[in-house]
Amino acid sequence: MLRIAVPNKGSLSDPAVQLLKEAGYKQRRDPRELVLVDERNKVEFFFLRPRDVAVYVGAGTVDAGITGRDLLIDSGADAVEHLELGFGGSTFRFAAQPGVASSVADIQGKRVATSYPLLVQQHLGGHGVTATVVRLDGAVESSVRLGVADVVADVVSTGTTLRAAGLEIFGDPILTSEAILIRAQDAPVEEIAILTGRLRGVLTARKFVLVDYDVPGDQLDAAIAVTPGFEAPTVTPLHGSDWHAVRVMVPRVEMNQIMDSLYAVGARAILTTELLAVRV
Repeated sequence: MLRIAVPNKGSLSDPAVQLLKEAGYKQRRDPRELVLVDERNKVEFFFLRPRDVAVYVGAGTVDAGITGRDLLIDSGADAVEHLELGFGGSTFRFAAQPGVASSVADIQGKRVATSYPLLVQQHLGGHGVTATVVRLDGAVESSVRLGVADVVADVVSTGTTLRAAGLEIFGDPILTSEAILIRAQDAPVEEIAILTGRLRGVLTARKFVLVDYDVPGDQLDAAIAVTPGFEAPTVTPLHGSDWHAVRVMVPRVEMNQIMDSLYAVGARAILTTELLAVRV
């Protein structure tokens, strides 16, 4: 039975559970449940603290898990990043009071407050910078005002919280993170392949819609140029006519522009359908 770790709280928890549901896996109804057995799919789910997921996977206690790339790196666990999951995106940046630093080199000899000490130490070491890394569990933006640190390193979305604390972002991003599927070094190959295929199918279905349309034969090439598809469109001649029926997957974000272009080349009866899951 495949053992999978899932974040039990935080920003990654709900999207991870929803992804697994869409992939056909049973998920818990009671948030207090710590273990859930999905007999039908031969999977056992363990709901763990987000920071602990990578540790358990790296130790081989569980075979796979969903966590953030930042949490994986900061854990130092011997786990393998296996698949990007397309949610939980974040950027990790340095920030300080104006004039204190403008590049990573300026951090030399300073104190850096962060909730991700190993990640920050690795980044600084990679740039030949020596600094004192102060580990805090949260609210790192207050550390400068309270005299605990000179610089902070934290997850940044809009930067509003940092600016409110009188700090400004500087230097290149330390890391761009998102939710990822990780696996143990010795995870069972066949079972991981099934899980991966299901998750990829859901992720593809979220990015694409299925479009059906009819187009006259003399405009078929022009229509296909507009809708080349994920791999290639399916084209079927219509009985007793020089028209063709086309079925194709198109990117969801481009759907309206594509429909405009299809109408422009004479396509008709354009129908879009949501994809439930696609195996690729």
